[in-house]
Amino acid sequence: MAEIKDPENTVLVELSGGTVTIELMHDIAPGHCDRMKELARAGDYDNVAFHRVIDGFMAQTGDVANGNMEKDYNPRMAGTGGSTLPNLKAEFSRIPHDRGTLGAARSQSPDSANSQFFINFGDNHFLNGQYTVYGRVISGMDHVDAIVRGEPPEAPDRMISVKVAADV
Repeated sequence: MAEIKDPENTVLVELSGGTVTIELMHDIAPGHCDRMKELARAGDYDNVAFHRVIDGFMAQTGDVANGNMEKDYNPRMAGTGGSTLPNLKAEFSRIPHDRGTLGAARSQSPDSANSQFFINFGDNHFLNGQYTVYGRVISGMDHVDAIVRGEPPEAPDRMISVKVAADV
């Protein structure tokens, strides 16, 4: 496991294969980081499916409204919702969408990100300046690489739990 420098801005995502440690970039995208921590602390990300996983591209999750596999999970609806909180304003930066970075998923409007996010499997620089980057995997990328592919996957992986490192 990588050294955690800032526990308040680090999240621990438990997958079936192990823990993925994500360092949040609070100085770059404070609104997105605060939202992720708020939803993690509320337990809203627990049991949420990876509903869109494209080999060589990214793994998307975070639909707390339609993606919870312990509630009324519907694979056709997963990816269409967010949280009960308002959408976020884009926080674009010069941070590139490199392998292991966390990006805010959104609709066509730049200011429509809410709870959904994706982890880049590779360098996806064509996304630069179009989607907010607000974190990076600092350990456990091998667990991300093992997430079942599909749009949606037939038997999706899920985030078993998401916790802020300061709370563990």
